[in-house]
Order: sequence, then structure tokens, then C-alpha cells
Amino acid sequence: MDTESGAPRAHAEGRPAPPPRLLLLNVLRGIAILGTLATNIWLFLPGVAESAGAFRAVLDPLLNGKSYALLAMMFGIGLAVQHRSAAAHGRPWPGRHGWRQLLLLVEGALHTVLLFAWDVLMGYAITALLVVWLLRRSGKARTVVMWTALGTNLVLMSAFTLLFTLFPAGDPDPATVGAQELLFIEGAYPEQVAQRWAGFFGTRAEILVALPMCLFLFLLGVRLYRSGAFDDTAQGRLVRGRLLAWGLGLGLPLCVLGSVVPELGTAHRYALSSLLMLGYVGLTGWLLDRVRGNGQVVRSLRAVGRTALTCYVLQNLLGSVVFYGWGLGLAGILVGAGPTVVAATVAAAYCTIVLILVTAARMWSRRFARGPLESVSARVLALLPERR
Repeated sequence: MDTESGAPRAHAEGRPAPPPRLLLLNVLRGIAILGTLATNIWLFLPGVAESAGAFRAVLDPLLNGKSYALLAMMFGIGLAVQHRSAAAHGRPWPGRHGWRQLLLLVEGALHTVLLFAWDVLMGYAITALLVVWLLRRSGKARTVVMWTALGTNLVLMSAFTLLFTLFPAGDPDPATVGAQELLFIEGAYPEQVAQRWAGFFGTRAEILVALPMCLFLFLLGVRLYRSGAFDDTAQGRLVRGRLLAWGLGLGLPLCVLGSVVPELGTAHRYALSSLLMLGYVGLTGWLLDRVRGNGQVVRSLRAVGRTALTCYVLQNLLGSVVFYGWGLGLAGILVGAGPTVVAATVAAAYCTIVLILVTAARMWSRRFARGPLESVSARVLALLPERR
């Protein structure tokens, strides 16, 4: 691996040394972005995705909610890295980090309306505002909040499961669903923007449902980072080994169960998936300990991870161009196609979009430290006052 230990070293004046760039974190971030595309790509096929039910049923236990949870934890780790860096350089906290999250909230709102109704940035931004404040509090206070958030999430998911068991959801109105599907299969871009704006608050309801889980995962990311779980040390490998064993050993069976029992669908996405996600973290660390850190796959994932915000928005733009009526209209072409054709076409589209993302990220990263959208955000933040 091309990383140093994550343990801070003291400067002569007593402050901790700046944190190193950890390869594992960028690779995990890249996996989360590409995994998000694997989950969300079906949302670009309204009225078509159901025809690939068997194919999606196989993928559901492995993908559903995992990237959402991983990105949430990576956001928390990012805040922990920035907090340590601020301490190392004697900078005040939160500085401009409150503004950073408000800017991300605005970016997420624009992304929701203009491009993709199921944006995740707004929920992460709201959670980050809480965690930025909590990083100024004691470790004990963060621990209390973290376990309280987990308990709240488990109670909430249990309530949803009970509700869906007692009152099974009925079939949607075919006329309403058909009209919405047709809008995205054949409609013009302005009409789709108007539809996303009309349903803005409906799609944003996910923020409230996922907030306890996100808060727990943000703070768990802070705790794991500070415990050395991502360092290239014996302690880091030990922690990752435990994540691998418990995450896969317990998380995979539970996610399979959550996938085959409809009443557990919400609990699967917003609770059970987090456990399997930790197994993926451990597995990624285990593999990186045994492969070349400068191999092509690792370099590609690292480049995507370094330009995560840009790649996230770009993949949704490419998905819209490929599938929607104002673009190539692939969703309309697939209407009425058999499950094998749909699955093969979606897999080919996914690989094509990933290839574009990886190529663009690697070319950009050779010359610039930040992605394009990350650079724009940094320039805007530089104009805002710093809180001391």
C-alpha cells in the first residue's frame, strides 16, 4: 500500500501531525460511488425494471442500501480527517465546515430537481451539520448520541416492519403509475424537471426515515477512524478482520432474509444493510493488504474516490442521457423486452458508464487534486467567513 500509518505524530509545538492520505479510504469511497450506480441504475427504467425481477432479486441482498450506508460512514470519516487536520494546523473548528454542509445541501436540492429525484446529498448534509457540532463535544457525548441514534433506528425499523405486516401495501393505481412512467420514457426534460419539483418533498421524506441510521454511521465512521481501523498497522488489520468476520457472517444471512421477506424491505435497506456494509469494508481492507496498491483496479477506484462528488453527479447525468426519452431513450426501447434482454442491456449500460467515470476520473486526477465540482465548492467556500 502507498500509505503511511494513520497514527498522528506530534509536532515540536505539541500539536498532532496532519493525517496521511489513506489509500483504503479513497478506494472505499470509489466503491461506494460505483455501488450507488449499480443500485440506482434501475431507477432510470420506470416500468421496465420489474421485468428483470429474477436478476434484481439476486443482486438485492448484495447491493440494496449498502452503498448508501457506506457513503454515510465515509462522510463521517471525512469529517474526522478534516477535524484532525484542523487540530494539526492549529485551525479553528468548525471553521467553514458549517458553510460546507449548507452548500452541499443546496447542491443536493439542485441535483434533486434538475437531475435525479432520489439524491442522497441533502440527507448527508443535514447529518453532517449535527456531526460537525458533535466533534466539538466530548467523546462520551458522541458515544451517547451514536448509540441513541442506533436504538432509535432499530425502533423505527421495527415499527415499519410491524406496520407493513399488519397493513400490507395495496397495488398502485395503474393509470397514475403509467402516466409517470411515460413522462420519463418519452417526456421532454423540462417536463421531468417540473415533475421532480412537484414531488420534491415526497422524495425528501427519505431524509427523515434515514436520519437516525445516517447519524449512527457518521459517528461510527469517526470512531473507527480514530481507532486506527483504516491504518496500515497491525491494529488496523485486526479491526478490519473483525469487521469482515462479523459483517459477512451475520450481515449476509440477514440481508438475504430481508430481501425475501417483503415486510422487512425497509428494515433491510436502513438497518440490516449497514451490517453487511461493514463486512464489505473489512473485505476491501483484506484484499488491499494482499494486492499491489498501484494496480489498475486500485488506481481506478482511488481516482473515483478522489472525485466522488463529481462522479456521483456525472453518473446520474449519464444515466439520464442513456435511458430517458430526451436522451438515447433506452428505457423506451426496452419496454416489452424479455428479462434476459433487459438484464444484459442494463449490465452493458452500467459497464459503459463506469468506464466513462473511471477514465475521466483518472485523467482529471493526473493534473488536479480535486474533482471539478469539488474545486467549484472550494472556491465558493473560500469566499465565506470562517467561524472561530
